Amino acid sequence: MESTRQQKINRLIQKELSEIFQRDTRQMQGVLITVSTVRVSPDLGLAKVYLSIFPSDKGEELLKNIKTNTKGIRFALGQKTGKQLRVIPELAFYIDDSLDYIENIENLLKK
Repeated sequence: MESTRQQKINRLIQKELSEIFQRDTRQMQGVLITVSTVRVSPDLGLAKVYLSIFPSDKGEELLKNIKTNTKGIRFALGQKTGKQLRVIPELAFYIDDSLDYIENIENLLKK
């Protein structure tokens, strides 16, 4: 059960990371990165960020690039949320494949 504070921080980090990824992927035509969910640990030290990447065949490559640039992304997040958060949590990125899973289930049900 998440506290109200955790939920507020989840939404704040999701909003700010979405803006960061939107700004950074403008140069890359045909790539869309969406921050689908953020879950902050109870001590507010770790944020698990779930990304939905389109097209999904480039997902692993883009996730690898994002993981190598985690420090820069965390710094940019700190610049944007420095007034609202005392400590910027460590970021852990994961691929959110729920849309692919839903599509697979729908295809199986149509058969």
